[in-house]
Amino acid sequence: MAAEKIFLIGMMGSGKSYWTKKISKWIKSAGYDLDDLIEMNEEKTITELFKEDGEEYFRKSEAKILRWFKEKKKYVLATGGGTPCFGDNMAWMKKEGIVIWLDESIEVLVERLENEKEHRPLIANLDRTQLIQFLQDKLVERHAFYQQADYRLGSDKISDSTLKNIIQKHGA
Repeated sequence: MAAEKIFLIGMMGSGKSYWTKKISKWIKSAGYDLDDLIEMNEEKTITELFKEDGEEYFRKSEAKILRWFKEKKKYVLATGGGTPCFGDNMAWMKKEGIVIWLDESIEVLVERLENEKEHRPLIANLDRTQLIQFLQDKLVERHAFYQQADYRLGSDKISDSTLKNIIQKHGA
């Protein structure tokens, strides 16, 4: 297991994109966002893909682009919230590198997501109560997959020092 390949998983709003940028600077390597790469490759937004081509097509595209990273030597990748839950994506990521679950509390997720709902089609039309329920339901759905991560960092553990320690431990 090498820390040259780092996968960040977790719910929307957990900070995967934020930490990808920071970690990529620390390890002096590229940081990627899987959803952005899917949108570039498909020349459609995630919303359009779901609406026009369906979730099954999206998940196939997601798995294909995830596998592109087999050839890369060193990187950090922010995955989509559902990425670990489909096909054998989680097993593949664990085989390739280290998987870190950013497990923010529902309260923190709600605070972050309420300000960016218009950029997130799945939650754009939800009020606060519906958003809380949506996040709780998704977390229950995804928990069995997320808990397979090599590291689970709760709200109190997600920090520069904790992440740097994990990366150092694995020699990146």
